[in-house]
Amino acid sequence: MGDGALIAELGDKISPEVNQRVRELALVLEEDPIEGVVEIVPTYRSLLIIYDPLRVHLTALLHRIEGLRKKIARIKIPEPKTVEIPVLYGGEYGPDLEWVAQYHKITAQDVIRLHLAPLYQVYMIGFTPGFPYMGELPEQLASPRRKNPRTLIPAGSVAIAQRQTGIYPVASPGGWQIIGRTPLKLFNPTRSPPTLLEMGDRVKFFSITEEEFKRWLP
Repeated sequence: MGDGALIAELGDKISPEVNQRVRELALVLEEDPIEGVVEIVPTYRSLLIIYDPLRVHLTALLHRIEGLRKKIARIKIPEPKTVEIPVLYGGEYGPDLEWVAQYHKITAQDVIRLHLAPLYQVYMIGFTPGFPYMGELPEQLASPRRKNPRTLIPAGSVAIAQRQTGIYPVASPGGWQIIGRTPLKLFNPTRSPPTLLEMGDRVKFFSITEEEFKRWLP
């Protein structure tokens, strides 16, 4: 990736197994830092390694990474935490819920039921600070992105696209289908860590009423 970054590809598909390998390599690099590596960015199936070419030569960096990979077998991945997230579905909080229902020829309640069913895995954090990319959404809910993205989506909006679900942590543009909103704050720069969710976590959604939503607000 140019003269200051490498991409380590750990697989060619989105799956928990491939994502586990990404997490393992990221953890090894965090526990045994390489001089000159500025940042690592884990994704679904790859790891972006940003480095300073004035501090470490590409050949030396590749050699160190290959050496660290041998330590992966001895790395113990922390047990994922499970986070329960309340969601108010539909209405002004989920303006695309009815569209998703019509697209799949089911009811809005079916959409909610299907979205609530899985225990989701957080595959990566990105796009905006704290935005969790989670899967897998049930096949019956796999939905295309909007043809015309919105210029401003409220923080906390719960959305779906293809077989992913996510939550907009801050107000931002976006093209996913918005089906609900959570009152929880996913990103707080004064908190440690600043993001509510991290790569590898598990998420279980549960439905709440508008009255409950307002009580949850900080």
